[in-house]
Amino acid sequence: MHRTVADVMTSPAVAVPVTAGFKEIVTRLREGNLSGLPVVDDTGRVVGIVSEGDLILKEEREGLEERPRLLQSPGTRAARAKAEGQTADELMSSAAITINPEASIGEAARAMHLNRVKRLPVIDAEGRLTGVVSRADLLKVFARDDEEIRQEIIHDVILDALWIEPTTLQIQVQDGLVHVKGDVDRKSDVRLLEKMIPRVDGVVGVESELTYREDDSKYRPEPKQPWAVAH
Repeated sequence: MHRTVADVMTSPAVAVPVTAGFKEIVTRLREGNLSGLPVVDDTGRVVGIVSEGDLILKEEREGLEERPRLLQSPGTRAARAKAEGQTADELMSSAAITINPEASIGEAARAMHLNRVKRLPVIDAEGRLTGVVSRADLLKVFARDDEEIRQEIIHDVILDALWIEPTTLQIQVQDGLVHVKGDVDRKSDVRLLEKMIPRVDGVVGVESELTYREDDSKYRPEPKQPWAVAH
């Protein structure tokens, strides 16, 4: 069974209200050894993210103020506004990139990669903060015990999904690397095993020495030619 964001997230999450002041935000970041915090409104809904990058603009105020306002780009004007900000709602970046607790580990990893962020606020159906998931949280699946991974492969993949007698296969797992050896009925079974085993949480890689007794790929129906289609 694939782990979800809810299985690995940190909850309750550290967050700040929209009214939090600059120093309060800095203190929360330092206490939690964090690089960013969700910003929530009075109902607990996530409205933005305030990060070290947003706060450090305070140090760049002089350089931002030297440029005439009329010559400033939209990005520079936004940075200047943040540099002058005093509370979380003035300093934060919005809208926040969030994820729901039922999302898979893979979905969370893709969202972080595509949006170039280190953590995601986890929200419920109403948009309220329920936790935070970080890159470090996602890596927890690779700390799973080898025997736990092996048992999941045997029961969830080999038995439940493919209906293969597990005694016909030899499964070994060491440091997340799966070695599978044995003889199966069909070539398609080999393809499915080699495709499904890497999807088990905690699997780092797969070494396959699988053989098959029947090449069922030759039984695939040939595509119909245009003139063979019934009218």
